[in-house]
Amino acid sequence: MNDIFRLSRRALLGAGTLALGAGLLPGLASAQSISTIKTRGKVLIGIQGDNPPWGFVNTSGASDGFDAVIGNAFADYLGVGVEFLPLAVVNRIPALTTGRVDILFATMAMLPERAKVVQFSKPYVANIIQLVGPKSATIKTNVDMKNFVIGVPRASSQDQQVTKNAPEGTTIRRYDDDAATIQALVSGQVDAVGGNMFYIDRLNEAKPGLYENKLEFSRLYNGACTRLGDKELNAAANSFVDQIKTNGLLKKAYETWMKQEPPASFPDAVEGVPFVAS
Repeated sequence: MNDIFRLSRRALLGAGTLALGAGLLPGLASAQSISTIKTRGKVLIGIQGDNPPWGFVNTSGASDGFDAVIGNAFADYLGVGVEFLPLAVVNRIPALTTGRVDILFATMAMLPERAKVVQFSKPYVANIIQLVGPKSATIKTNVDMKNFVIGVPRASSQDQQVTKNAPEGTTIRRYDDDAATIQALVSGQVDAVGGNMFYIDRLNEAKPGLYENKLEFSRLYNGACTRLGDKELNAAANSFVDQIKTNGLLKKAYETWMKQEPPASFPDAVEGVPFVAS
């Protein structure tokens, strides 16, 4: 796993979108106390707005999906109500650091460059980052990507992994979110996309039997995110993650939304990503 988290200089330059998504922003909000949240009566949670089964807005206009289940459970853990803010990939970290939300349950892969600007909790879910394309496209190695136009969600794990693994000269087009990236492939704007482990299902719903997973780049873990230095909320998030791993809630959420069992174990450490606020 170590090589997953070592970004080359080229990857950092090519994935400037990651820096924008996690950039040094004006007007950074201070740490949020749990007493303030309880006085308000609700916790403000950032969640993805259009990335099923992780997080999405359902036909009733409510946030739904795996992370919505986890977010609702966290609100119950704190003993407060919940207000979800649906976010595009690129807006997740700015929404947290500027105080629009208290915490992110938003498919946040645990990456060292992100850990410089947000505080991760212990991991609570695993994700596979891979390249997806038409069955007719010959993409068997990273080198083959140079022959195709690749789409990715801007400032995402897919963006980082495609940029890291694609040869020099590969055309990479960046979109605002997962839905736009998927639509770019379906509509022929790109030839393949960097996706998570559920892209293949969404693409084959649009055009059954046309797409397949081509390359696997990495297996990552997602954590909840709070602001840097927010020791109290980080401690609560870690205690909550420990609880849902043992009380059956995480298992049930996995079975409902992922159609699989959760990992037998999660890592005690991720290189470059502390789980405890300092």
